[in-house]
Formats: sequence, structure tokens, C-alpha cells
Amino acid sequence: MTLFETLRDFSLFDSVPDEQLQWLIDKADEKTYPDEYTIYSQGDTVDHMIVLIDGRIRIDSVTKGKEGEELIYDPCSVLGLLPYSRMKTTPGRIVSIKPSRVLLLHRDYLRELSQSQYELTAVCVQRMITRIKDFTVLSQQTEKMASLGRLSAGLAHELNNPVAAVVRSADTLKSHLRATPEAFKTVMNLHLNDEQVDTVGAVFFRKIDVPQPALSLLERSSREDELTDWLDDHGIDDSMDLAGPLVEFNVMVDELDWLLEKIGDENLGGVVNWIVNNLVTEKLVREISEASKRISTLINSIKNYTHMDRGAGKEQIHLAEGIRSTLTLLEHKVKSKHIAISLNLADDLPTVCGWPGELNQVWTNLIDNAIDALPDGGKLQISSEPDRRSDGTEFVLTKVVDNGSGIPADIRDKIFEPFFTTKEIGKGTGLGLDIVQGIVKHHNGSIKVQSEPGHTEFSICLPVQ
Repeated sequence: MTLFETLRDFSLFDSVPDEQLQWLIDKADEKTYPDEYTIYSQGDTVDHMIVLIDGRIRIDSVTKGKEGEELIYDPCSVLGLLPYSRMKTTPGRIVSIKPSRVLLLHRDYLRELSQSQYELTAVCVQRMITRIKDFTVLSQQTEKMASLGRLSAGLAHELNNPVAAVVRSADTLKSHLRATPEAFKTVMNLHLNDEQVDTVGAVFFRKIDVPQPALSLLERSSREDELTDWLDDHGIDDSMDLAGPLVEFNVMVDELDWLLEKIGDENLGGVVNWIVNNLVTEKLVREISEASKRISTLINSIKNYTHMDRGAGKEQIHLAEGIRSTLTLLEHKVKSKHIAISLNLADDLPTVCGWPGELNQVWTNLIDNAIDALPDGGKLQISSEPDRRSDGTEFVLTKVVDNGSGIPADIRDKIFEPFFTTKEIGKGTGLGLDIVQGIVKHHNGSIKVQSEPGHTEFSICLPVQ
């Protein structure tokens, strides 16, 4: 089969007249590449439009010196330099992944192509539009994975703390309960009437039902010494072990005096041991409960952030929910830099119709960037409130403000450009704010930035309708 017949069979060229296909054959150079041959390295100047006749070609991205597969082209594909394209260098390595046969049309012929070969030009432009769409989707997915990657390390840390607390408290509770039979024997040997039993129960429940005040180390140590001395004076064994839980639940010496008066000396040791035993059990159960609630909060934040239990379409969104979930997932970074968060989300915020996953990506990028820009002990302010334009349009105005060093004036106009980043190599894709701007526009909104040393403010307007 001749080269002309091969191209004629491609569905890509169905609308291209024969003479224009022949023009392409006459002007282009036919070439073959072996398996795993590098046609262009990343950053090389692109001089040719490539028509893949046979074989397979891929474009690899290079991040931190590692290659990652991005796009694969099969026969009947057009890649490389295209008419009206501003491409000058390759975004990644272009390599044949099996023996490949191509046509190479040099950039010197592109002007003639666009001026005289209209149908062929239209096909190439359509290819370029498709390539832009593919690259946009790929870029969004790359940035989304980067956002999730930024969250995952801290999320693992945040989950590990309460999980470790549950395991630790559960093990301690298990060991503690093994001592119950001995404590039960002591209780059975007590001689208490109904009134005295009610008194002991009242003391116990009063201590677990009332919130306990926070004590300084000095205050705690002083109280433990007082209780230890009191217990020693009344002949109660293991006074130091008993004093700690009593202090933790704010039991005072005068309360023990009152209890002694009600139950008598012969019952004091057994009653105090019973109270402490149950206070320790209560403390361990509380620790397990609080840690479990923390785990539940984190899981709910993940579900709210990813909307894993909802559809992927547009819906009515409560912006405050997404902002709070994002802050929960970034809490580890906030804590690590001792950042003070000021959150002011109006109670009467109207819902916004849109894609919740996309908007959560906006909050992640803006808040994460602000945290990175802040010094240790910095301040981050996040506010969201309803507003109305002069034409009556209702919208929600959200601001993310930090008191970091600010964005230099000479780069302020570039921060929304694709691949522009001020971060070190490997620490930023340069797609974050470009994606943010794209998402905001997708919701028919707008984003603005004002910055000076000590005050950087991103303002996002999202229409209610």
C-alpha cells in the first residue's frame, strides 16, 4: 500500500481533498524510529508537526528527575507543532514505545499550510483543540492528586494520634479491669447501710458529672502532696497511687473529711479504693470516647471534602462545610507552624450551585499556599459572607487573608499563569492557582488578589444563581 493510500484510509483525513494529502506527502519527510527512541527530550525546541502513520508514541512528564507517563498516541494521530500553536519547546519527553513510522512537516511549511490547505489545516486545528482539552483534564487531575497528596501525610498523622490513644487506653482498661475481683472482695467486706451507700454514690457521680478545672503542674503537685499526707494519716495503703486520680477529678481533702464522717474509719479504705477504681475506669472510657469522636470527625471531614457518598454532578453547596472540612484536613500544617486561625463564616450564607469537589480544591490550594507563605506564629483569616452587586446579583464573597511577606509586585500578574511557581523544584507544580482560576470561572465567579508585605488577600466571588 502506498503512503497516499495509507493516509487516505485514516478517518482523520476523511474531509481532506486528495491534492492536500499529496501536498502533505510532498512537503513532509518520512521517517521511522526504533522501539524506545527519544524523538524529543523535555525542553527541546519543537520544529515539526508529527503525523503518526504506524506504531505508538508517548509523552512523558519529568518531575524530580522521575518520568511519568502522560499521553499516548496511536496511528492516525497528529502531535508536535501544529498550526497557530504557540508551542516552542516540548513539555516532556516524546518517545516511540514501539517501532514507529511518521511524517515530519517542518515549521517552515506551516504558513503555507494555513494559507492554502484549508481542510488539512482545519483537521490540524481540531487536533490542537483536542490536545488542549486532554492536557487541561490531565493538568486538573495532576493538581487534584497533588492536593490530595498534601493532605494525606497530615491526615495519616492526625488519624494516628487518636487511634494510638484508643489502643493505649483500651490496653490500660483491660489491665485495670483484671484487678476488679480483688476490689470486689474489699467492697463485699464493707459494712455500709443504704444511706451510706447513697452517700458514696453521690460523691462519685458528682465528680464525674462536673467538668474539672485545669490545674497547673504546681497546683497539681501541691494537691497530690496534701491528699497523700491525708491518706497516710488515715492508714490507707498505696496513697501515692490513689492521690493522682483523686486530684484529676478534683477531690479535695475537706470532701474526704466529710466522707469519713459519713461512713466511718472501718469503711474508709475500701470506699476510697472503690471510688478511685471507678474514677480510673471513667477516665479511660472518656479517653477512648474522645479519641473515637476525633476519628469520626476526621472521617466525616474526608467524606465532606471528597463527597465520596454523593454524585459527581452540580448540587447546592454550603461553602462553610467545605471550608471547615478543608481546615480540618490541613490542621496538622497549621499546628506545626503555630498559626492562629480566624474563621468568620456568616450564618446566613446562601447555598451556591456548583461542583463541591472542585470548590474544595480551591480552598485547599488557597489555604495551603497561605500556610506555606506564613512564618511560624503567623495569622490566617478566612471569611465568607453574602453580598449583592448594584445590579441586584447575589453572590458569596470569600476571603483568604494571611500576614506573610506578600507577593512581590513584579510577579503578581504572573501567579495565575500555568506552571508559574515560586516554590522550590519538586515542591510545586505551578498549576495550583491556574486551576483555582479555572474552577472559579467554571462557576461563573471571579478571583482577585491584593498583596503587600504583611497582608495578602485572595477574594473569591461566587454567584448564588
